[in-house]
Amino acid sequence: MMVESRCGILCSECGYREQMGCSGCTQIQKPFWGDSCSLKACSEGKGYAHCGQCAEFPCELLKQFAYDEKQGDGGKRIDQCRRWEESVV
Repeated sequence: MMVESRCGILCSECGYREQMGCSGCTQIQKPFWGDSCSLKACSEGKGYAHCGQCAEFPCELLKQFAYDEKQGDGGKRIDQCRRWEESVV
């Protein structure tokens, strides 16, 4: 199973992928939406492929993103990180 993002978002299903020419945060240095992404920076800084590999998973930062009223996905990204981690074991 291929990891598509650090936080569990499925880039292959993202509407911005084509529109913004984004190849996913695992493949780019800087996200199209701003100077940086705190989840990407944290995961990469710890040397993880995705948040699900972290001992603090799911941390407060990831929960904030996952359950944000406007940008959140109701926790789907957290479940996806779990699936990625379980597929490795």
